[in-house]
Formats: sequence, C-alpha cells, structure tokens
Amino acid sequence: MTSSRRAFLRNLAATSSLALAPRFPFLDQRMPASQIAGDPLRPQFHLLPARNWMNDPNGPIFWRGNYHMFLQYNPNAAVWGDMHWAHAMSPDMIHWKHLPVALEPTLGGPDQDGCFSGSAVLHEGTPTFVYTGVKSVPAADASLRDGTHNFLETQCLATSRDADLLALHKLATPILHPPHDPQLTGFRDPCLWRDKDSWFMGIGSGLRGKGGNVLLYRSKDLRSWDFLRVLATGTSNGKQTDDFVDSGEMWECPDFFPLGKKWVLLYSTERKVFWQVGEFDTSDFVFHPEKRGLLDSGSYYAPKSQLDATNRRVLWGWIPETRPQAEFSAAGWAGCMSLPRVLVLGPDNELNMTFLPELVTLRTRQLSLRSDAKPAEALQRFTMSELACEVELRTRRVPFSFSLSSGSQQLCSVSFDPGKDGTELHIGQSSAGIPSTRYGGHIFQFYFDASVIECIVDHSVALTTRLYNMPRQPIEIRVDQRELASVATFNFWEIIPISKDRLTS
Repeated sequence: MTSSRRAFLRNLAATSSLALAPRFPFLDQRMPASQIAGDPLRPQFHLLPARNWMNDPNGPIFWRGNYHMFLQYNPNAAVWGDMHWAHAMSPDMIHWKHLPVALEPTLGGPDQDGCFSGSAVLHEGTPTFVYTGVKSVPAADASLRDGTHNFLETQCLATSRDADLLALHKLATPILHPPHDPQLTGFRDPCLWRDKDSWFMGIGSGLRGKGGNVLLYRSKDLRSWDFLRVLATGTSNGKQTDDFVDSGEMWECPDFFPLGKKWVLLYSTERKVFWQVGEFDTSDFVFHPEKRGLLDSGSYYAPKSQLDATNRRVLWGWIPETRPQAEFSAAGWAGCMSLPRVLVLGPDNELNMTFLPELVTLRTRQLSLRSDAKPAEALQRFTMSELACEVELRTRRVPFSFSLSSGSQQLCSVSFDPGKDGTELHIGQSSAGIPSTRYGGHIFQFYFDASVIECIVDHSVALTTRLYNMPRQPIEIRVDQRELASVATFNFWEIIPISKDRLTS
C-alpha cells in the first residue's frame, strides 16, 4: 500500500473513533522501548526516530563539526499527523544521536496545524531554517485542499545559534504567503540557494488541470521575497483525484542545486521522485532541462540534499512503509531515512549516484565468491542472526539470482534477467529496468537492513523496497552455483548495527 503523507491521515480519520481537533491529539501509543528494540523488522543501520511516525528529511546541514538532520515527525503516534521536526546529530552521517524535537506547532501561529518540510542554510553565519507552516482556514482561503484539510500554507523562518542547534527561534509572522489563485494546488516545501548577493527559493506548487510546478522567489535577507517566475513546470496525467499529487498537478519537495557544470532539479509527484539536469540562466532565471529520469523505482520519496564537509552533494530520502497502516501503527514506528547517497554527473550529464563511501566502515565479516569457487561450504558457514548485510556483485549481462532465507522460509529473492525488457531487476515483488552498458557488464550494490532493501546499479538506477518477512532461524545466502560462471565478483559483508538496541541513538 503506497500512500501520500496526508492519505495516511485520511485513512485514519475514516476508520478511527477519535475526534480530530486542529492539533490532531492522537492517543499516545507508548509501546515499551524494549518491544520496539526487539522488532526484527526494524532497521539497524538506517536513521529513524526511537518510536512513532516519520517522513520527509528536512534541513540537513553541517554545522560546527557535526551533521544535523531534521525530519517530519509525529511525537504522539505511528501514523501521519501533528507534524513536528525531529532532530538528530552525527559526526559522520552514519552514527546518530537523537536530540529534542526542534520545531513544534505554535498555538495561534501560522504553523498551528503543522510544521511541514523545509530547508536549512547559513545566513551571515547563522543557521537559518525556512519551512512551511500550515493552519486551518475556510476553503476559499486555503492553498491545500485535499478533501480532508483546508490548510493555508505559508513559509516560516526560524534561526539558531546553539552549538548543537537545540533551540530554534521562530519569527512570529510568515515570510511569504501563497499566490491568490483558486486553481493553486499547493504551496510548500521550500528549497534555498545563494547566488552572488541574493538568496533564491523554489517552492513546490501547481495549477489544477495543468500540472505541477516550482515557483521561484528572490531575497536579500531571507525575510522579504519577490516573485520572479515559474522555474519549472509539468503536465497533468488527467487522473481525477482530491490529492493533486496523484494527478501530477502538484510537485512536492523540490530541490535545485548546481552539480558539476550543470544544475539539477528534483521533485516528487505521483508518488515518485524525478530528476532533470540542464542549464540555469542566472541572468533571466530560466532553467533549460537537457536530461531527465526517475531517481528511484521503488519506495523512496521527498528527498533533500546537502553539501557535506568536503563539498560533496549528499542526498537523503524518506523510505515509507508499504504494509497496512494497522500493522505499522501496532509496531509503534513507521518510516526511516534512506542511506546517504553521493550525487555526481555521469559522462553524458545524466544524474549518477553512489552510496556514501564511508558506509564501508560498517562492514564486518566478509564472504567472497568467485566464478571458479565452490560456494556450498562457504555459504553454510556464512549465516547471520539478523538481516543486516551488504552485497556487491559484478557480472556480465546474463541472468543471475540469489536469495536470503531463514530455514525453509525465503526472506528475499533477487534476480536479474536481461530478457525482461524494462523489468530486468527484481527484488521481491519490486522491479526496475536496467539498460545495457558500454562495457557489457553491470555493478550491483545492495544493502539489506531488516525490512529495508536499497540497491544502486551502475551508479545510475536505484531501487528501494520493503519486505516484511519475519526471520525465525539464522539467515543464509543461497546462490545457484551454475550462475556463478558469469559473475566476476560476488561479495557479502555482514553490517554492524549503529546502536545496541535498534533505537538508532
């Protein structure tokens, strides 16, 4: 079940006896931490809160020697609603420490019904956060009308000077209101960048019956903004729906940044993330896309990028649940952050990505299989008590498969078949197309973490998926020895958890 952020809330409202007041006061489902920590479906080396619901990454920033990640968070239940900003800090983008909630709705304020997604920048040496605040208003005054809510979305600002960014101080009034257009489908999720002496902001939006777009604004001080133009626009798919994201008439979570000698635009719509690479004319502020594609073929949404300490462009994304709401609500947690991905331009100026190279520090016990090896004995010795491993595979463009199993139960199957045009790679029930390469081979990298699988192929195709098979016995890797003849290398590493109890921190 793939749903949007607000679709989860609509489902809850339809099936719950709770009366939803403006602040969504859910019953606090405080499951014991020991029960959450013992959940074998909960990831061990991905970032996620200790409990409850999370979605979009917000405002990642490197500040005073540490990386700070903020994220959409419901502190009261493992379902969408009452959006706050959770906060975690890391020295390396791998190991994290949970910090107190950074932003919460202010009663009577422009964000009284939720602190939605946003960005962080350094302005005159001060960490500054711009985010979307939402407030219930009459339908005629709303910018977000999805059949359940009538929200006015405004852009709000907060700053902090703390060494650990523990206190974010809000401006009392919004810095930007949406256009007065009855056809507007939304006005949220600001992204920020600086050029010369000006700040620029792209905001996800769209027009009913036409398509999603990104609205472009300019400011000198991050407080007063002037509209410039529509930076980019798309077309509707014609689907009749209350949620304009499903029809492509609303683009969420745009991100726009220079990469190499080009500019990259990311946006989320129709439950997928798309990229465009092209030229940005900074004199008339026109973006000319030259290449475009799908960022990830699976369960991956609402990404946000940042520059790290070495000026690499690092991307984070939300990995949502795909199981029924009753199951993740009962589990006491929902969603996790993707592993960090480093973005680069490929030789044809297409968007390429790799997992953060420093993730190799989590590797421990290794198994290497070669085409001339006899794997049966080695595979029998390489068993894992938890599903936490990395797999790297280099092969010619010929079929192969392997699986991870617990006794007689198959937890996950992976197969590649170049004869299945457009769906060559299968991970469980998910698939992705893998085009041929110039050198005739492929490089696959997989991370398996409990119910999460992330895969990048040839630095250009990504597939993230969720599998909820519960292991009952030690986990084994199973490989067809006949297929090893086409494999140059087949490496497995067990991965060290980033915390002792699955609670991240």
